[in-house]
Amino acid sequence: MPELPELDQVVHGQLRLAVLSILSTVEKADFTYLRDRTNSTDGNIAAHLLKLEQAGYISVEKTFLNRKPMSIYRLTSAGRTALTNYIRNLKKLLGAEFNKTK
Repeated sequence: MPELPELDQVVHGQLRLAVLSILSTVEKADFTYLRDRTNSTDGNIAAHLLKLEQAGYISVEKTFLNRKPMSIYRLTSAGRTALTNYIRNLKKLLGAEFNKTK
């Protein structure tokens, strides 16, 4: 039996996967945009963004706009690779599971 691929646990979280997916389709996104698109709370999205940042999958630029803090997030090349690998491994895993039921 072939070895099943491992899924990156940083990417595997539902909210983190959503953030990476969103960032893969845009050049950059601010905190509010990501929070609203994922239907999350400030605290929840912040914790997941930090985890992605610590993994090197996203970068953050913190600035001020009209004296209000603004965080801009971008997908890094490591993040794009991690997302691509996650999708490929998930397809392999699903393929192996679907082939078992046939």
